[in-house]
Amino acid sequence: MAVATIFMGFRRSLPYNPDRFPNLTVLAMRFIPLCRSLLALFLIWPVFAEAGQAGGEIRVGVLAYRGAERADSDWTATFEHLNRVLPGRQIEMVAEDIDALNKDAAAGKLDFVITNPGHYIELETELGASRIATVESQNGPPPAAAIGATVFVKAERSDLRDLGDLKGKTIAAVAPETFSFRLTRRELQERSIDLFAKPTHLNFLGFPADKVTQAVRSGQADAGVVRACLIEAMAAEGLVKPGEFRVLSAQTMPSPGCRISTRLYPDWPFAKLAHTPEPLAKQVAQALLSMPAAENGQSWTVPVDYQSVHDLYRALKLGPYQALGPRGLTEMLWEYRHWLILAGLAFLWWVAHVLRVQVLVRRRTEQLRSANEAARLRQEELEHAVRLSLVGEMASGLAHEINQPLAAIANYAKGSLRRLEAQGEPEQIAHGLRQIANQAERGGEIVRRMRDFVRKRPGKMAVTEMGLVVSEALALFEPVARRRQLSLQYTPPVTPLRLIADPIQLEEVVLNLLQNAADAVEGGERQEIMLYLEQTNTSLCLSVADSGPGISADDADKLFQPFFTTKPQGLGLGLSLCRSIVEDHGGRLQAENRPGGGAVFHVRLPLAGADTDV
Repeated sequence: MAVATIFMGFRRSLPYNPDRFPNLTVLAMRFIPLCRSLLALFLIWPVFAEAGQAGGEIRVGVLAYRGAERADSDWTATFEHLNRVLPGRQIEMVAEDIDALNKDAAAGKLDFVITNPGHYIELETELGASRIATVESQNGPPPAAAIGATVFVKAERSDLRDLGDLKGKTIAAVAPETFSFRLTRRELQERSIDLFAKPTHLNFLGFPADKVTQAVRSGQADAGVVRACLIEAMAAEGLVKPGEFRVLSAQTMPSPGCRISTRLYPDWPFAKLAHTPEPLAKQVAQALLSMPAAENGQSWTVPVDYQSVHDLYRALKLGPYQALGPRGLTEMLWEYRHWLILAGLAFLWWVAHVLRVQVLVRRRTEQLRSANEAARLRQEELEHAVRLSLVGEMASGLAHEINQPLAAIANYAKGSLRRLEAQGEPEQIAHGLRQIANQAERGGEIVRRMRDFVRKRPGKMAVTEMGLVVSEALALFEPVARRRQLSLQYTPPVTPLRLIADPIQLEEVVLNLLQNAADAVEGGERQEIMLYLEQTNTSLCLSVADSGPGISADDADKLFQPFFTTKPQGLGLGLSLCRSIVEDHGGRLQAENRPGGGAVFHVRLPLAGADTDV
C-alpha cells in the first residue's frame, strides 16, 4: 500500500499543463506530490529495514541435566511462546551439558543461555553474560528461593542421618561443576568436611542425573547428590520406588513440598551473551515477560537478585572468587606458565653461561700457569745473566783476590823447599806448609763463593739469617772495593735477623746495590758506601747508601724499568730484577736521595713469622 502511494505520487508529479498552473505557483504545485512521496519513503524506511532484520535464527543453549529429551520436554512451552511472539524468527533450542555449552558460548554459536544460577555466574564472569529474565513456577516456590540440592541415601542406611555423617563415605554426583554439588559442598564445608580431601571418596558419573540414583541403588556409592525435587519427579515417573531413598538433613520446601538438604537459591535465568545485539535481547525479554503460565506452571519474571549465588561462590572460592582461595600446584603452574618458561630459559642460559665461564676460567688459568712458568724461567735466566754480568764486572778484583793466595802459596812452597835443601829446622818447614794450606783454603773459599753465586739453580725458600747474606755479599765484593779503593762501612747486627727467603737471590740484590753504588761514586772526591741493617717488630730494612751524585729527577720514574740504564755497557736489568726478587719475598725496594748528597736504596723485608705488610 505504501509503495503504491509513493508510485502514484511520482506519477501525478510528471504531467505538466501550463494553462492550468500559471507561472511559479504552477511550478511549486508540480513538486508538492514529489516532496510528499520522498517524505513518506523516508518515514517508512526504518520499517523496511527492521522487517529485513526481523528474520534469522536464534540459538538458545539449554543445560540438559537429565538429557536432551527431558530438556526439550521441560522448556517446550517457552520456545513455543517465543516462536509465536517473534514472527519471522526461528528459535532453536540447543540442549547440551555444561562443557558443550561453555564451548559453544565461547565460540559465539549461541545467542542466549538457560542454565542454573551457578553456571550463569561463571558465564557472567568469563563471557560477559547478563540475565534478562528468571524462570518462575505458578505452583512452585518464589523465584528468589527455588533451587536447592538433595543428598540422599538408601532408606535402610540407619548409620547415615545427617550430612556430617558423610565423612569418609563415597558420594556420587553428576560432575564437580554442577550447581547441586556445589550447594552440597558448601553445606559440608560448614561441617568441616572437605569433599576433595581423603578419606572422602567422590564418584562423578556425568549427565543425566539418573545415573546418580542408580549408583546409590546398586551400592556403588553411599550417598548421592542431585538437584531438588528430582527424586520426587522420578518417583512420579515410576523411575524410583516410593520410600526407596531417604534425604539427609531433610528440610521441606514451602512449595511444592520437596525434601532438600541445603539452603535455597534463585531459580534458573534466561541470559544473553555479550555478542547478542541489545535490540534482540530486548525483544526476547519482552516476549518472555509476556508469556502466560504454561500447563506445567512455567512462566518468566524480571531478573531476581543473585547475591546469594555470589555468596556461595565466595565461600567456595570458585569462579570470580577463585583467586581468594588456595590453588593447586598445577593451576598455579599453568597460570604463571609464561613467566616460568621465561625463568626456565633464563636459568638454562645462566647454567650455560656458568659452564662457559668455568671452561674459559680453566683455560685461562692453564694459560696463566703456563705464562707464569715461562716468566719464572725467563726471570731465572735473567737473574743468571745478571749474576754473570756482576761476576764479569768484578772479574779483575776477583782475579787479584785469587792471585794473592796463589802467590803466597808459591812463596811458602819455595821457602819450604830451600829449608829442606839446607836441612833447616822442621818447625819452620811445618809453619810454611801450614801457610800453604791456609792460602789454599782461602783461594778455594773464593772459588766456592763465585761458583755458588753464578750456579744456575731454582730458587729455594728457607729460613735465612740476613746478617750472613750481607757478609757473603761483602766477601765477594771486597776485592772490587780494594781495587777501586772504596770505603765500605757496615756494622753487623748484634742479634740474628731471620726471614723466609732465598739467600742467593738476596745476595744478588745486595751485590747489585753495592755494584751500582761503586759505579755511582767512581771518580768522586769521596768514594764511600754505607750499609745499614735495622729491625722493627715485624720487618727489617737493609739500606745501601753512597756518596755519589744522587738520582736525577728524569731518572727517578724510570729507575726500576727493565732495560733502563745510565751505564754505557749496562744491561738495564739489575734494579728491575732486584725489585722483582724483593716483591716476591713480600717486601719493597725504594730509592731516594740523601739530604747530604748521594742516593740510598731501602730493602724492606718481613721477618720470619710476621704477617704484616711492609
